[in-house]
Amino acid sequence: GTSSPLLPPSLSATQGTWETALALGAPRRHQGWLCPKFYHRPQAANPVSLSLYYESLCPGCRGFLVTQLFPTWVMLSDIMNITLVPYGNAQEKNVSGKWQFTCQHGEAECRGNMIELNDFFQSFLVIFCMESAGSVVENLEACLQVYAPTVQLAEIKSCVTGDLGNKLMHHNAELTDALKPPHNYVPWILVNGVSDMVPHGLPAEMLGEKPDACKDAGAESQLL
Repeated sequence: GTSSPLLPPSLSATQGTWETALALGAPRRHQGWLCPKFYHRPQAANPVSLSLYYESLCPGCRGFLVTQLFPTWVMLSDIMNITLVPYGNAQEKNVSGKWQFTCQHGEAECRGNMIELNDFFQSFLVIFCMESAGSVVENLEACLQVYAPTVQLAEIKSCVTGDLGNKLMHHNAELTDALKPPHNYVPWILVNGVSDMVPHGLPAEMLGEKPDACKDAGAESQLL
């Protein structure tokens, strides 16, 4: 089959490796990792909070979400709280009491951003599926059938075009505009509320002791 354009050659060309399996959301069966239990492990008392400010069609954002953030969440979901904020370099203006948005990569990106506004735990698998595909927006229905078969496509479309979606996207615009320091590009990442671009990096005490998954020489996260 054809390899994903978003996966680096080392992942797309090497079939059967655990890196490929994790990148595609598959269980690590040979070590007894079963996805239903793995995703619902009790969270640590003080999980690391990671916020991703991004755009649904930004190539760098898509690559980061698919090849770094999602695999890390699969391994470390019990010590991570992830917040996705789709908006990025978009602009907004109030027209007759309703917000209108202009996105860096066009109208399709605005639709993709709207679609990806949903609650993280209900939608991250769907978002990962969409961002992994050749066309983010056009693959929504297929991704819903695989990862959220009880969700109605009509409900999402209603949110995207309705007042609720408009208000939620305006909220994301406010969150993005309030970043200090302001974002210079996307993806823009905060760890425990601090930009990963602060001078000298993040202090070790913010991240705490490394979990077992990070101590495995073959599974070190690029985020921690």
